[in-house]
Amino acid sequence: MSCLVRSRCTLFVLLVLGASAPFVKNAAGAEWPTFRGAERNAVSKETGLLQEWPEGGPTLLWETQGAGRGYSSLAISGGRIFTLGDGSSIADDKDEYLLCFEQKNGKYLWKAKTGPAWTSGQANWQSSRSTPTVDGDLVYVISPRGQVVCCETASGQERWRKSLDKDFSGTKADGWGYSESVLIDGPLLICTPGGEKMTMVALDKTTGELKWKTSREGDRGAGHSSIVISEIGGAKVYVQTTGSGPLGVRASDGALLWTYAIPQTTAVIPTPIVRGDLAFFSIGYGKGGLLLKQVATQNGEVKVEEVYPLKNALANKHGGVVLVGDYVYGDSEDKGIPFCGELLTGIAKENWKKRGTGKGSAAVAAADGRLYFQYADGTMVLVKADPEAFTEVGSFKIPGSGDRPSWSHPVIVDGKLYLREQDKILCYDIRKS
Repeated sequence: MSCLVRSRCTLFVLLVLGASAPFVKNAAGAEWPTFRGAERNAVSKETGLLQEWPEGGPTLLWETQGAGRGYSSLAISGGRIFTLGDGSSIADDKDEYLLCFEQKNGKYLWKAKTGPAWTSGQANWQSSRSTPTVDGDLVYVISPRGQVVCCETASGQERWRKSLDKDFSGTKADGWGYSESVLIDGPLLICTPGGEKMTMVALDKTTGELKWKTSREGDRGAGHSSIVISEIGGAKVYVQTTGSGPLGVRASDGALLWTYAIPQTTAVIPTPIVRGDLAFFSIGYGKGGLLLKQVATQNGEVKVEEVYPLKNALANKHGGVVLVGDYVYGDSEDKGIPFCGELLTGIAKENWKKRGTGKGSAAVAAADGRLYFQYADGTMVLVKADPEAFTEVGSFKIPGSGDRPSWSHPVIVDGKLYLREQDKILCYDIRKS
């Protein structure tokens, strides 16, 4: 594998699957305010959850309609659920909307139009994909067309919007539209327009005013992952991946600290995982998983060192990877065959290469010693987070699934499992009785 490290850094990035520190200021334990939760690692801190599911799955508490078409997951904060979809059953057109529902019962509250539906490519690739990010009284989302929209959480009233293309010369590394969920860090909104002019930008979260920009020479364009936060030598570093590979950006001023080059590939999708000074990245389409270490230098800069290069056995196209203990878990590419690998060595556990009850790619979340796999065919599976063996301890079919791939990621909040299945949102009780 060929590595290219920029002059100001070596190679490291703790982009394995989660941030080391919360980035949404009002994130409580019973909230999931952005993609993959408050720490962007898809690991819930909930305990007292069912360790096995009864036949047919846990109890369905409620379901509602109106989320529209799309693959956006759910953001849950302040007693409300937010998602993005087009062609909603509660809209009188086929456009795309940011939608809001009550958390306790799924009651529809409001919708705010973001723009036309995304209809590029084959039918299964169309529609919304970014998960909203909630920050107190405001909620933010990026449409597939690169519209960054800020609305009031109470009413859906639009506050401001920016175009990643027109305002920041943004470009995608593939033709599938923007999927990133913005990062809110203090007074700033951080996102990734992509391309070499403004690879990453920081905006005033209340006005959308540009505060700083990061330029990466030769950047191929934005991928689909979301930014995570790391702390290295007392400095805050934003870790992200684009079509050109991982990079680290100094939070205080947007300075590009380090980059790590990867071979060009079809798409770069999974969000990094950060643990301490380590960053793990999984890249699909025949590439693999890699681990970098961020190191503070004497002059106050940060460089990266390669712990191990791309290892094919840890490749994930989409659906993401979670870190539980010392092991990473995710789907092998999009085959519906989950893998387990040791974080520090990248060695895959061969007895984990086992096809589960579901079929197709699998999105993953974790909580209370269990893994929650949502397969593309609409099968939800509960698995022990055990590096010694792949052991299913429950499964059920999501009602209404099957027409389009079930690609939205599962959410675990307040003893409940929340699922988005196209126009439907479903809430299951997963507490121990």
